[in-house]
Formats: sequence, C-alpha cells, structure tokens
Amino acid sequence: MKNVKTLAVSAMILVLTLAGCSQGTGSSKTAEAGSVTTLRLGHIQNEEHAWHLGSKRFAKLVEEKTNGSVEVDLYPSSTLGSDRDLVEGMQIGSVDFALVAGVLSNFHPEYAILELPYLFENNEHLRNFLYGEGGENLQADMLEQTGVRGLEFFIRSPRLLTANKRVETPEDLSGVKIRVPNIEASVEGWDAMGANPTPMNFSEVYSSLQTGVIDAQENPASFITNAKLQEVQDYLMMTEHVYGYVQLLMSDKTYEKLTVSEQKAVEEAALEARKYQNELVSKQQEEAMQTMREAGMEIVEVDRSLFSEKVQTVNKKLANKYGRELYDEIVEMRE
Repeated sequence: MKNVKTLAVSAMILVLTLAGCSQGTGSSKTAEAGSVTTLRLGHIQNEEHAWHLGSKRFAKLVEEKTNGSVEVDLYPSSTLGSDRDLVEGMQIGSVDFALVAGVLSNFHPEYAILELPYLFENNEHLRNFLYGEGGENLQADMLEQTGVRGLEFFIRSPRLLTANKRVETPEDLSGVKIRVPNIEASVEGWDAMGANPTPMNFSEVYSSLQTGVIDAQENPASFITNAKLQEVQDYLMMTEHVYGYVQLLMSDKTYEKLTVSEQKAVEEAALEARKYQNELVSKQQEEAMQTMREAGMEIVEVDRSLFSEKVQTVNKKLANKYGRELYDEIVEMRE
C-alpha cells in the first residue's frame, strides 16, 4: 500500500511538471473557462505602425470570436526575426502568424510578380487583383507549396524614394547607393533605373544612412517616419514605383491544430482586421507626409513615366521567369 501511494504522488508530480513546461508557440494553458491556446504573431515594424495596430485588432477579435479559447501574443520590431525568419518559422510551426510582404517571393516565386516596379497603376488596381480571383489563387498555390496559409492582404501606401540629393530623372540616380529589400525585382529594377542597389535588413537602414554606407532608400511614407529616416534624409521623391501589400499569414501546422469553429473565427477576425488596417494606412500616410514636411524634407514630384520606361525590360524578363500568365492578367486589369 505504501508503494502504491508513493507511485500515485510521483505520477501527480510528473503531470504538474509537464503542465508547467507547456509554454511557447501553440501552447495551451488552463483557464477558469477551460483550455486556452496561446499563439504568436510577429512582424518587423514598431508598435506605432499600422501593421502593429492592425495586429492588435486582429488579436482582440480572435479572442472575442473564440470566447477566449485562443489568444494571440504580439511580437513587433523583429522580435521573432526578419521577414525570412518569420516565414521559415511558420513552415516548421515555431511561429504561428506573421505580417510579411515581398520576401514571400523567395518562398513562392510567383509573388515576385507583385514586386515589379510600375506594374500596378494605383491602389484601386492593386485591390481589384488582391481581393479577386487572382489573389485567391495565389494564396491557394502558396499554401500548397510552402505550408504557409494566406489569411488576408493588407494594403500599403505606395513606395517612395528618399535620398540626400534631389532626384528628378533616372539619370540623377547614377552612383547612388540605395537600400532595397532582398527581392530580385527590387534589385534589378533599381539597377535598370540607374542606381546602385544594396540589399539590407530594414533594421540597419537608419545607421547605414547616418554613416554614409548608403545614400538612399525606398519605402512607404509611414515606414520612413516610423524609422525616423527624415532625420538622415533631405529629399522625398514621389516615385510611387510600387503599390504594395503586406500579407497576414498563418502556419498551416497551427491552423490544423485548431477546431473548425476556431479556424472560422481566425478567418473572420482577419477580414475585419483588414478593413480596419486599410483605413488606418490611408490616415497614417497623410500624417507621415506632414511629418516629413515639418522635418524640412523637400518633396520632389517626378515624371513617373521616365522611371517606368527604364524597368519594362526587367519586368518582362522576370515575368517570363516567374509567371507570365499572372503578369499578363494584372496588366490586362489596367483601366
């Protein structure tokens, strides 16, 4: 009898120990209302950015729609790593959700088409594609090939060029070292426009501009001001060379662990968060432009057609490489 009691106590200790070790991605904990699954969402922006505010709205909606059975913890400012780290983490299941943009082309090549400069005419053109059959097909193909599930596309404001010299034509880019994301379309596009493109993590951009490692960079307006790049750049060129997106993604390994009702709740929360974030981006773009003006940056209007002409050969080459059918579909949607 004494041995039986000893075994029972030992078993209880083991159970409690294992419960205490159940932490991290996709972990479950016992709450008053029952089991709670805690998931992690990462992105590269700071807590003031629309991405983070959209993530907060998404996390709140998930908790509400699952009646508290699923919670989402947020990890901004590259806490869980770079864009590439986040995608790789979702593939193996160590990251549950992420907001990622152009780096997806390194995992599913067709995404490279969306990064081609001067492919989309404006945000309406972009929305028509992303929120139509084209966007749905792209996400389905990515899921099949990578194990990463696309939940929603969030719209971003157009990418603009900043530099410490006035740039009005492609000829003005000669010798300019410009930071670009590690995306083939960006590297080859800016090379065709006459610049010297330098792939670099976004977290390194401020110090590299400050020390002269690079002369210029290109990003949406809110990215520029959130990173305080107006402190180390004098000119803002309205190139609007890419109308882009960021995608709310989910590890399919995580998705399959949820109940059907929880999966539906996540999808509904993503759609509502998309609408909220898209409205917020428009507002933040206006605020960012005002911030740059007040900081003394000179706003330079450019003839976009001059830059667009330079990249057409690159665009067609990469379209043939990564998806001519998708490229033609997007071009045909132009008004």
